[in-house]
Amino acid sequence: MPEQPSLSPQETSADLADLPPSAKLVAKMLEYEGDSTQSELAESTLLPRRTVRYALTELEKNGIVSSRISFMDARQRIYSLELGDGQRVGTGA
Repeated sequence: MPEQPSLSPQETSADLADLPPSAKLVAKMLEYEGDSTQSELAESTLLPRRTVRYALTELEKNGIVSSRISFMDARQRIYSLELGDGQRVGTGA
């Protein structure tokens, strides 16, 4: 199976430009605060949880954000901003 090409910063910016303002805000908060849960993002952005959930779905669909299951609480997912070379941005939450 061929490896997917990684996104350059220019491609990520172009993808982000086409997304709704809520997704841009969520991406910016992940950039500033590092890895976060949906609840943490809703609290820090002051957006409704449903809006944050939609923004995260759009960001994941475009390869800008990735998620993983939290080891502290398996009911939650931790969201991370992706760099162009497939690396994550931020600190552990």
